[in-house]
Amino acid sequence: MKLENLSKYKKLALGIVFDIIGFITFIDIVWAPLSAYLMTKMYKGNKGKIAGVISFLEEIIPGLDIIPTFTIMWFITYVFSKEESVIDIKQ
Repeated sequence: MKLENLSKYKKLALGIVFDIIGFITFIDIVWAPLSAYLMTKMYKGNKGKIAGVISFLEEIIPGLDIIPTFTIMWFITYVFSKEESVIDIKQ
């Protein structure tokens, strides 16, 4: 399954699950690089790369685990983005 091809609501649900996993403090050393990788797979391009770095730093720095990085990225991508989605209407 390719994460970038998921619907936006499946990405939101998966992002919430990933944020909950990120709340577990004692797995940060393993979860930090994995969360960065998952972020870059969910969101392509420069946005995904930047979000991956932020996700890694958020997970590896003690005390920042409470920030829901995946959920914030979803809102940035699908709610606050100025890009309009194109709907292909076939006749």
